Order: sequence, then C-alpha cells, then structure tokens
Amino acid sequence: MQSMLGYMRKAIQEYQMIADGDRVAVGVSGGKDSVVLLAGLARLRSFIGIQYDVVAITLDPGFSGKRTDYGPIEALCQELGVPYIVKRTGIGEVIFDVRKETNPCSLCARMRRGALHDAAIEAGCNKIALGHHSDDATETLLMNLFREGRIGCFSPVTYLSRKDITMIRPMVLAPEKEIRAAVRRCSLPVVKSQCPVDGHTERERTKIFLNDLEHSDHGVKKRIFGALRRSGIDGW
Repeated sequence: MQSMLGYMRKAIQEYQMIADGDRVAVGVSGGKDSVVLLAGLARLRSFIGIQYDVVAITLDPGFSGKRTDYGPIEALCQELGVPYIVKRTGIGEVIFDVRKETNPCSLCARMRRGALHDAAIEAGCNKIALGHHSDDATETLLMNLFREGRIGCFSPVTYLSRKDITMIRPMVLAPEKEIRAAVRRCSLPVVKSQCPVDGHTERERTKIFLNDLEHSDHGVKKRIFGALRRSGIDGW
C-alpha cells in the first residue's frame, strides 16, 4: 500500500486536488480500484498535511432487480473510520430491462455519475474522488482516438459548475498492477460487479489490445501515458 500512497500523494499535490476543509465523497463501486482509493484517501489523512474529511458512497445499480450485498465494504469503512452511504437505485433495470440498451455503458455511466453527484451534494461534500488509474487514462486516450477520431481524455481535476462540485482522480498516476498488488497485500475486500456485460465492453477490448502491445513492446503503455502528461490537453 505504501507505493499506492506515494502515487496518490504525488497526484494530489501536483494537481492540487484537495485543500484544507474539503469533504471528499469517494465513489465506491466495490471493485478493486475504488476500494484502494477509499483505503488510500483514509490513510493519507494522517500524514499528508491537509485537513479533509472522507465519505464513502456506493450506488447499487440493482441489476436484475437484485440488491448487492456491500457488507464487506461497510466493514472496511468502519475499520477506516469513514462514514458509509449506500444508495439503492434502479439504474440496472432501466438500462437492461426497460430500455434494453444494445450499447449500455455510456448511458449507464451518465446515470451513475448524475446519481453520485446528487448523493455527494446531499452528504455535504464539495469534491468527488473517482478511482481511475494511469491505465484507464491510456485506454481512454486510445478509445477516443480510434473510435471518435479525436485526441482527448478525462482530466485529473474537473470542476462541474452546474453542480458546484469538483471531480478528482487521486490514483491517476498509479499503474493498474500496483492497485492489484495493494488489494492482495492488504487483503482488501472486493465486491464483484453484477453487470451483465462486465468483461465484454469496448474498454475491455482496448485493455486487451494494450496489454498485447505491451507484451511485444515493453514500456509502450508508460510511454503513451507520458505523452499524455506532456501534452497538456484536458488539464494534464
């Protein structure tokens, strides 16, 4: 976990993500990325030199009309001393049962973002932390290039004027392999996604493409991410 804390501390300081008095909502899906983000932000409070509060928020999509058991996440939050909020939604039913979306990811992401924004504001938070890492950034850059013919990526920090809330990505400098290692070494609980298309998305295909490329040309992912950082686009 020490290496992850180092990556997170560097990102927070370099992009000025958190300031004294902030109340940060961590979007916790239950997956490895969000769980490491939660544990990291909670532990950083003791030595980063910034006074801030952390609130964990989980949106249960309600896939197939079923409630997901987030008991392991609740136990982790108690251990970390972090308030935990679970919002039950019908997003899964709307996407798959009502609208029967053939390409569900985009609409699902928009609906989850909107619900998370509202839940964070309701909890008195002025910032929302998401668990995107450097591999996510590289994949997004290539997806935008290959699918839309444009050069772009999500930003490390994004202010949403309509909601008056700021999105931050404290793990954006960390490789995904370091996150997997942190979960394993710290025995962090992971709640598997119940999404019907989990593992069969455009992002998953891009991930496989990049991993194959990395296997034949070691270091290519790091070089692409470095190019993104040096480009200065989208707040980088």
